[in-house]
Amino acid sequence: MKRILFLLMAALAVCVLATPARATLINRGTDTLGNRLIYDDDLDITWYDYTNAADTWANQVSWAGGLSVDFGGDIFDDWRLPSTVDGPYVAGYDGTTTAGYNITTSELGHLFYTELGNLGYYDITGTYAGDGNWGLNNTGDFQHLISSFYWSGTEYAANTSLAWDFFFGHGVQYLDDKRFNFMYALAVRSGDVGAAVPEPATIALLGIGLAGMAGYGVRRRRQLRSHVK
Repeated sequence: MKRILFLLMAALAVCVLATPARATLINRGTDTLGNRLIYDDDLDITWYDYTNAADTWANQVSWAGGLSVDFGGDIFDDWRLPSTVDGPYVAGYDGTTTAGYNITTSELGHLFYTELGNLGYYDITGTYAGDGNWGLNNTGDFQHLISSFYWSGTEYAANTSLAWDFFFGHGVQYLDDKRFNFMYALAVRSGDVGAAVPEPATIALLGIGLAGMAGYGVRRRRQLRSHVK
């Protein structure tokens, strides 16, 4: 009995060791179109890794709201554009303003700076970051991010003809006219879409452990029968 418990514990240990540490951004897999769904466990949101063609703010809002994503047979249709914190337009470098650099209070800024670890054109003191250091150098598991402008879904309350956007080329947040049609879009939804499928190697190791336990059980029964005889 002790031997069986030991083998069981060993098999579980193998599975734990074979499972990578949980990252902040987790690739949950792909939908039926081959686009990745990436979970941010910091903000508890899921990104849809697809960049929609440049368009006006209204059209991008409509695109995100009309998305229906088939992920493993589950349909997710509650997508939106990323949000930001609205407020009086104040530009700066230290990340505490509504516009400018190093802002992580918007979902796009959080993705660019916090999750992907990119640097803005200027650091928090307003100093140039240096050649080759700034911009969208790190994309993580994202396959379709581009170094361009992305609309947020947040309007500017003081003037609703404007909306917030984020430029991945420099890591800067702007306020622009909703009629501008050179802004791309990335969709996001609140919450997770489910656990990732276990890695094949992990499944194989678990199978080996269980097979070993089964083999031991057969041998043990044979030994018991021989003693009875």
